Amino acid sequence: MRLLILGILLAAAVFAQPKRPVEEFPAKDGPVRITPIRHASLMVEAGGQVVHIDPWSQGNYDGLPRADVILITDTHGDHLDAGMVEKLKKPETLILGPAAVAEKLPGITIMRNGETKVHGRWRFEAVPMYNLKRGPSEGKLFHDKGRGNGYVITYGGKRIYISGDTEGIPEMRALKDIDVALVCMNLPYTMPPEEAADAVRAFAPKVVYPYHYRNSDLSVFQKALAGTNIDVRIRDWYY
Repeated sequence: MRLLILGILLAAAVFAQPKRPVEEFPAKDGPVRITPIRHASLMVEAGGQVVHIDPWSQGNYDGLPRADVILITDTHGDHLDAGMVEKLKKPETLILGPAAVAEKLPGITIMRNGETKVHGRWRFEAVPMYNLKRGPSEGKLFHDKGRGNGYVITYGGKRIYISGDTEGIPEMRALKDIDVALVCMNLPYTMPPEEAADAVRAFAPKVVYPYHYRNSDLSVFQKALAGTNIDVRIRDWYY
């Protein structure tokens, strides 16, 4: 009877795990897997190592591995969650983020826009993310230039762009050779879907995922990129 009850409990635990949409991409050193978690939080896996981006306690991390690398884009609470970072890190975990994040999370390795960090087979490039015009009041921006980082992650020749919170800035439009892009959209903090699509059209990644899109009309984004060679993939980041 005890074994039967234990079996039922284990089966229930398995079925209770969230059905996360895992995306897999071939690369020179083995497949790269991307797992959406929630809003701006995701996990990238390759070569037996795990990279968590903007881990946030509102996401469901049950059953997910701890991090070899953590990337943080900004100081806002949906990107910087110190408690979740603590739960996911190991003693040897490399945590990368901008200087503004280091003020709230001491001990991390600071990366400024334009800097690159190589960690084993991984290459992390910090790229700009900022507002051009949107802010909480006249003359102020939600995200000032240089405060936060987007990232280009390279593994096995596969290049993945994480936009962070940004508008369709010139630096995004100038990106080259991006295989997979995760591009934010929601108002008032970043940009609407049509603006995001216009920026994506400029740098033409092979695959693009809208993320950080709460309450945005993704059909607008999808229709704006119809007829291009860009593979637009809509996934549920709020399950």
